[in-house]
Amino acid sequence: MANELAAANVTRSYALGGTSIAIFTFTLFFLYPRFVTGEIIALLFQTTLLAMGVATFSFAFSSFCYYGASVSGRIEDSRRGDRFWLLGYTMLLLAPSLVLFSIRLFPVGAIWFAFWLAYLLFVIRNFRGVTT
Repeated sequence: MANELAAANVTRSYALGGTSIAIFTFTLFFLYPRFVTGEIIALLFQTTLLAMGVATFSFAFSSFCYYGASVSGRIEDSRRGDRFWLLGYTMLLLAPSLVLFSIRLFPVGAIWFAFWLAYLLFVIRNFRGVTT
């Protein structure tokens, strides 16, 4: 059962990694021209790209850890994969609020950011109980 779960987690992480790359590309395609002309807040745009990069590489690292767990059967690799997956998913959920702040939609961005903070607090309180 553990090997099947690790294999399923590899697939899930690859899919989310691909989604992150698609969102990254979409963000660059539509917002980079506005970045060059100074229409958006440059620091927030670059922070968004950084968050997407962290998400993408976290999903790639989690896939590697899950793959290692499915091959070796070591539970430590699976737990490490869980932590990388959580980091990637958290960064992926942060990106929409950063984009909204970048294009100066502050009220909507604040609501998205509040939802992200609520998610973050929920994860901090419950992640350890879910993984044990």
